[in-house]
Amino acid sequence: MKTIKGPALFLAQFADDQAPFNSLKSICQWAKKIGYKAVQIPSWDQRLIDLKKAAQSPSYAEEIKSIVEEAGLEISELSTHLQGQLVAVNPAYNELFDGFAPANLKGDLEGKTAWAIEQLMFAAQASKNLGLTQHGTFSGSLMWHTMYPWPQRPAGLVDAGFEELAKRWLPILDEFDKNNVDLCYELHPGEDLHDGVTFEMFLEKVNQHQRANILYDPSHFLLQCLDYIQFIDFYHDRIKMFHVKDAEFNPTGKQGVYGGFQSWINRAGRFRSLGDGQVDFNAIFSKLSQYDFDGWAVLEWECAIKHPEAGAEEGAKFIQEKIIRVTEKSFDDFASAGADGQLNKKILGIKTN
Repeated sequence: MKTIKGPALFLAQFADDQAPFNSLKSICQWAKKIGYKAVQIPSWDQRLIDLKKAAQSPSYAEEIKSIVEEAGLEISELSTHLQGQLVAVNPAYNELFDGFAPANLKGDLEGKTAWAIEQLMFAAQASKNLGLTQHGTFSGSLMWHTMYPWPQRPAGLVDAGFEELAKRWLPILDEFDKNNVDLCYELHPGEDLHDGVTFEMFLEKVNQHQRANILYDPSHFLLQCLDYIQFIDFYHDRIKMFHVKDAEFNPTGKQGVYGGFQSWINRAGRFRSLGDGQVDFNAIFSKLSQYDFDGWAVLEWECAIKHPEAGAEEGAKFIQEKIIRVTEKSFDDFASAGADGQLNKKILGIKTN
């Protein structure tokens, strides 16, 4: 068995214009001080990294690595969640996603998609230049507006949607393969890939592409009332990244999974800081260790109540305590009788010549 690495911290929710969160150097120094061993870098944040430059300039990539390493950390992965979202956007959501792309592409759906695909290509090359082997993203969505089928979905709509999704992602997956990097989709409500079934449908359309993998985040499964422990049994071969994020689901007589259009703090299902929610992380860390997951356990902080800095400080300790130092021997080795072929045959009642 292998030991999970960590704790690591996803910087997306912490990057800010105020020190120490306004530069890669200072935010890494802060993360190291509160107990982290690695950082996951959001590639869209220019305060932390220039993705295109990291893809095209190995020397710049080395500078980024040096900044992180001088703080005593590693880079766990890069992320293109915002860009991945734009690879596939239904026109109904065009304006809502304008903030995910450069201002000159406002309202330009085709322009945003082309830009996003180029960004993913850069991410594959940048990951290679940084010495990384996994990358996290979203799938985007063409079909989410048809999730609750009323009126009923026309025959063939879902199949056509996955065909188009695969058409857009296959060249990207091939680029990641060329750079020896796994592309890990965070299965997330709002994305066409949001659970095991939709991931399998996508895999079929991309011909079981070896680079199409999973960023496992149990918080999104708990809020769907999905068995997030058994999910690992089904998909452990494809789980290459891990977001450690907590959540709680407390349905009432007034609202349930859909949340009644309420703000996060007033929803039946909401994200929480580590240890404040309902996710069974003891079972998750045990199950991932059982299947030899040796990637990074990365805190993604999202909470409607607790301050992010408090969540980050508590989260580092929480993850460190959950990581299992796996055993290299069996607990009952002390009682072993050793290897004896003749004895084994005797115990089994097999006659020997």
